[in-house]
Amino acid sequence: MTTMTEASVREFKMPDVGEGLTEAEILKWFVQPGDTVTDGQVVCEVETAKAAVELPIPYDGVVRELHFPEGTTVDVGTAIIAVDVSGGAAPATEQPAPAAEQPAAPSPAEEPKAQASGRQPVLVGYGVAASSTRRRPRKGPEVPVQQASTAIQSELNGHGAEPQAAPAGRERPLAKPPVRKLAKDLGVDLTTVVPTGPDGVITREDVHAAVAGPQTAQPEAPVAAAPAPAPAAVSYDTTRETRVPVKGVRKATAAAMVGSAFTAPHVTEFVTVDVTRTMKLVEELKEDKEFAGLRVNPLLLIAKALLVAIKRNPDINASWDEAAQEIVVKHYVNLGIAAATPRGLIVPNIKDAHAKTLPQLAESLGELVSTAREGKTSPASMQGGTVTITNVGVFGVDTGTPLLNPGESAILAVGAIKLQPWVHKGKVKPRQVTTLALSFDHRLVDGELGSKVLADVAAILEQPKRLITWS
Repeated sequence: MTTMTEASVREFKMPDVGEGLTEAEILKWFVQPGDTVTDGQVVCEVETAKAAVELPIPYDGVVRELHFPEGTTVDVGTAIIAVDVSGGAAPATEQPAPAAEQPAAPSPAEEPKAQASGRQPVLVGYGVAASSTRRRPRKGPEVPVQQASTAIQSELNGHGAEPQAAPAGRERPLAKPPVRKLAKDLGVDLTTVVPTGPDGVITREDVHAAVAGPQTAQPEAPVAAAPAPAPAAVSYDTTRETRVPVKGVRKATAAAMVGSAFTAPHVTEFVTVDVTRTMKLVEELKEDKEFAGLRVNPLLLIAKALLVAIKRNPDINASWDEAAQEIVVKHYVNLGIAAATPRGLIVPNIKDAHAKTLPQLAESLGELVSTAREGKTSPASMQGGTVTITNVGVFGVDTGTPLLNPGESAILAVGAIKLQPWVHKGKVKPRQVTTLALSFDHRLVDGELGSKVLADVAAILEQPKRLITWS
């Protein structure tokens, strides 16, 4: 049987694909053990708290092992795939070494070998702190992965977690506090659950699997011990309810919105405006050769109107620095566009939107929308925004009170554009009308400034020729 040497195996670790992210979920593997990979080839797709990202492998070789299945959340700096870079073909009958079955750290005796093998590959431009890849020392080589030191148990239990006595003759199962609560709610004895997480940690999926299937008793259980209680009935009706784990983009969005709502004092103002002339201009631009092949819609002109209003009222484009107790006025506009995707709401932004011509803005908007729909928005595209537009009108909604994107001072909501009776030149006529709502941070934007910006946007959309005279 062919074996692979320690020096020929490279472990590709989960990189920090954003700024300060600590974990990512493996959505899909594009390779399997035995496949040949080349430098730069995408091997998997992961979802962070910001977006879905494809990960390329940084070297050539043959895939030996995928350390985690799809759907697993992995900490940054943890090895996710092993690749043999010796150049040999993958043997069809080769089985992975027992030690490779667990993503555990090497023993002290093996540490020099691991360092000699150079297992530090990361994506170009991303780094992993040296301390992030170190593991706590084990009790000894004879201790199973499922057992851990008291220090690790304390960390997993979390601050303030109620201690529970472990059954005689066995170690307390490893599980994070939310998983322990889930097991308690479902009536599952964690000592009967087979762990599948890193280092023998029991996951939520393990608990649900224990409810759905037969339980596996621990071999160390004393003969005289009372049998584990049968799992209690599920506390909710699975035929009438579906529970979706909150993670990835949705988890990050929820945390951001709660932080925004309870940090920035929101004020929202509304204005209803006749946009008939703007709708006519949209149709004219669609026929303009300069806009051939570009996406031209009302959102394009609304975005341009907001950029012009910010130019006339630059103090609206700011942020609040709590630590320094300062208002930071931005001399650039990174215009965020809220986009609904299957993974949740994201807000990518157009960098330096203030410096773009109308055709350039149309091109950027088209790219932003198509990339978001494909789920390919990069984390960098969602960072550094200064002001946001959310178009709730596409759902037929008249208006709303939008919450600020964290770190920004204003967000404009655009309602549905509808044909309504409107007084025009002294007579009631059918006109295209919409309602705009501007929410702003009242710590740095007072009512006068917010009103001026909203009035400017409305005036431009009512008379779009002002785009030329005011910009």
